[in-house]
Order: sequence, then C-alpha cells, then structure tokens
Amino acid sequence: MNAEVIKTAERVLDLFQGARLTPTQRRIAHSLVEHAAKAAYLSAAEVAELAGVSQPSVTRFAMALGYSGYPALRRELRSITATGPVEPAGQNAMQRAVHAETEHLRRLGEQLQDLDAVRSAARLLSASRPLPVLGLRAAAPLAAYFGYFAAKVLPDVRVLDSGGTGLLDRLDQARAAGAGAMLAIVLPRYPREAVDVVREAKAAGLAVVAITDSAVSPVAEFADVVLPAAVGTQLVFDLHTGPMAMAMVLLQAMCDAVPEPVQRRLEEFEATAAQRHIFLA
Repeated sequence: MNAEVIKTAERVLDLFQGARLTPTQRRIAHSLVEHAAKAAYLSAAEVAELAGVSQPSVTRFAMALGYSGYPALRRELRSITATGPVEPAGQNAMQRAVHAETEHLRRLGEQLQDLDAVRSAARLLSASRPLPVLGLRAAAPLAAYFGYFAAKVLPDVRVLDSGGTGLLDRLDQARAAGAGAMLAIVLPRYPREAVDVVREAKAAGLAVVAITDSAVSPVAEFADVVLPAAVGTQLVFDLHTGPMAMAMVLLQAMCDAVPEPVQRRLEEFEATAAQRHIFLA
C-alpha cells in the first residue's frame, strides 16, 4: 500500500474515531477504510455488498455517525478524499512524521472532551483484583509501561506480554485469583493470539477494556469499552505516541476512581523508596 493510499485510509478512519459502533457497523466502517480510495463513489448497496450486510444497515451506520443518511456521509467522504490535509512546506520526512503525531494528539484531546468511556473503563479496571494487562509483540512495551506505574497504585497487576502455550494459563490463574476485568492493548498488525486471548477472556466472564488504534480494530468486537488512539504510520515502524497517551490518561482516571487507596499506596511507595535510596533525585 503506497503512502497516498495510506493517508486516504487514515482520513476515512478519522470519521469513526471515538464512535460507538455495533459489530455490524464496525464491519461497514472497516470496509470503507479498506476501500478508502473508491469509498466516496460507492452506493449504499455497493457498500452493503462489500461489508456483507443489508442496505438498511448502511443507512443506520451513517445515522449513527450523525449524518442524515448515507448520501450525506458519502458527500463527507468525497470532501475528505478529494483534498487531503495541507502538508507543512519545507519539512523532511522525519518532521512530517512528528507533525502527524501532533495532529493525532490534537484529535485525541478533542476525543477526550467526553470522558464517559474512559471513566467507565477506569471503574472496571480499578475494581479488578488482580488486574491482567495484555500486550503482545509491538504492544508489549506499552503493556509493561502501563503495568509498571499501575503497580504503584494497585495491589496486584499482572502483565501478560509474552505469548505461547502458557499465556492462557496465566489468564486462567488471574481469573481464578479473582480478576473481573482485563486491559488489552492491541495495536497493528493485530496479533492473532492477542485477539484470541481477548475472545477467551470474554467467554470466561471478564470485562475487557481495549486500547487500540481505531473503533474498527479487530479487537473492538470483543471489548466492553474501546479506547481508540491512532498510531503514526509515516515511518518504517509505527509510532505509538497516541496509545501511550491514552494508557496514561486511563491510569489517571483509575487513580481518580479510588483516590484514598491510591494516595495511601503512593505514600507507602515514597517512604519505601526513600528508605532504600532507590532514586538519586
């Protein structure tokens, strides 16, 4: 996929960021992103055929996004695919990649004007004892980063950052120990094993909060709460600035959900750190 096609797909994807979509609507959105170059010129019947849904489902999808119907959504698609965003003049490829990340963060900031989803996720996760945190392959460092800080304020955080035959065993152990929810960080290219573990967690009765790149991510279908944060795609490897910001926003919301225990554990940690001379400053 060339750079221009990727940019077009990203602009179409932006329409769905933060939207709360049903599984059928996510299939429609995924089809529009996958066929972004021609999506603006497809009829409702053609979109329905691509997604494998009914034509009325396409109309309901457009209305769920706030449009009067599919023709209004198609006009929006035409406007955003005909003329892309203006690229800053005189910038090299590295600067453009960073500039794109600042745009992702700006949009994430706008998305966080409504904190209902973040607060709902925080309530689910902060009540789970223990709290399993899943992140495989590219998401493993972010799961470890979140887990490191979460362990300062929660009594039992279990980072599941390596796959293999023992992964489901560790999930079973967390559930047997009393876990009621799981945080799943699933980023492109969406490891099959990560999606399978999320599906297994749901079947076992755990609530799932997913940090992923979009509302049409494969993991969104199985999550109780989806917290989308776009990833940067202009370098050889993706930039995860947005998902990391979302992870720390979520952790802040978890701290806000149970302020007294959090404060007590932070004070205990600081006292222990000072006693053991852990930090230089």
